[in-house]
Amino acid sequence: MHDDGRYDDPRVTGAGGRSSGDPVSRETERWPVNGDSSDPSVRPENCDPVVRRDTPVVGGVRPTSSVPANLPPTREAQEPTGRPANAAAPRPLPVRGNAAAAARYEPPTGGMGAAVPQQPSPRAVPDATPVPALPSDTPSVAGYGAEPDASTYVSRETPTREEDDPPLAMEAMRAVQILNPSGEVTMPRPERTRVMCVANQKGGVGKTTTTVNLAVALALHGNRVLVVDLDPQGNASTGLNVPHHTGVPDVYDCLIDSVPLAEVAQAVEGIPNLWCVPATIDLAGAEIELVSVVARESRLARAIAAYPGHFDYVFIDCPPSLGLLTVNALVAAQEVLIPIQCEYYALEGLNQLINNINLVRQHLNPQLEVSTILLTMYDRRTRLADAVEQDVRNHFGDKVLQAVIPRNVRVSEAPSYGQSVMTYDPGSRGATSYFEAAQEIAERGVKEPVSRNA
Repeated sequence: MHDDGRYDDPRVTGAGGRSSGDPVSRETERWPVNGDSSDPSVRPENCDPVVRRDTPVVGGVRPTSSVPANLPPTREAQEPTGRPANAAAPRPLPVRGNAAAAARYEPPTGGMGAAVPQQPSPRAVPDATPVPALPSDTPSVAGYGAEPDASTYVSRETPTREEDDPPLAMEAMRAVQILNPSGEVTMPRPERTRVMCVANQKGGVGKTTTTVNLAVALALHGNRVLVVDLDPQGNASTGLNVPHHTGVPDVYDCLIDSVPLAEVAQAVEGIPNLWCVPATIDLAGAEIELVSVVARESRLARAIAAYPGHFDYVFIDCPPSLGLLTVNALVAAQEVLIPIQCEYYALEGLNQLINNINLVRQHLNPQLEVSTILLTMYDRRTRLADAVEQDVRNHFGDKVLQAVIPRNVRVSEAPSYGQSVMTYDPGSRGATSYFEAAQEIAERGVKEPVSRNA
């Protein structure tokens, strides 16, 4: 041992000293301080880049380092495992080049300046199985050449079929179809005026929403439509953005004071061919006042018949009751449209509504009939919705529209902006469903023309 703490190692000096099997202290790896080593060959400035045995293989070539070749190897070099006996062996790194040649290759252990042979070879997998090289024009992915065939790689942004349009394009096409900016008559117009009463004694089944959206859909496609808001809540007037505050002429004046309907009807802003007769809170007392009026059940029918203009459709939005207001709507109408929510409670009171319609037909309006059933708030995630749909279709048959209105948040948001879903979000599922329902109603009216009740 020298004064500076170094051992004479026979693997370096080739002379006597400790045996080659003796471990070497870690202290032998430190560099001389301030260049005071007695051996100038171990100074850093005199060292050539060589390869250490314990240096990992990267890219098929062992990287060089500035460690002199005549220094003794570290303890890790003599004991390459460096782990307990019971520890799992580390996973071997992938080796580039021929695996067999790499296994036989030993880096040079000669003196300083020994050249390191390069090993350019095809890529090999860790299991030592040679992989045929890909053609030169095959693109590599993440720097690896042995990848699947490039022709089978499809990006997530690439449509699987060229003829399929992206969802945004489909939504835009539906919006243009529903809004009909050209103003052409795309839905058939009936030969006579169709007066439809939207009634259901249960509240919250979508009577007002159905009335507003069907009226807007028909008006956008060339039909002249009048909406009569007969509900004291005035929700249909709100959905069409028609003023209905106290003091505005409304349907109450027509029923009680016999004001002509033409003086009360207001044109709906932004929707051509659409008019609305609003309802104010005054209508809440109309049922009590109508008790003593002569021919109280036919007051609305006379007002509609006296209107000087011509309409293709007249929709009457009824309150959720079977009082005199609903009876007036049933007497004035020729057809009854019943929205049915796809839940059990909606079916519970349907029998009583049908009985009242039959009574009106027998005594007041022989031409009244239930022509249309529309399923609303359909939730396809529940079995109950399917069961209700099957029961309704089995009972009413062809009167049930094929179009079904699903639960859609856009339908609920539209009234808060004073719009229907047809103009609020024409590309939504709710708008598309109501458009299909309106088109089906229009086509049925042409196939089976309904005569107007004088």
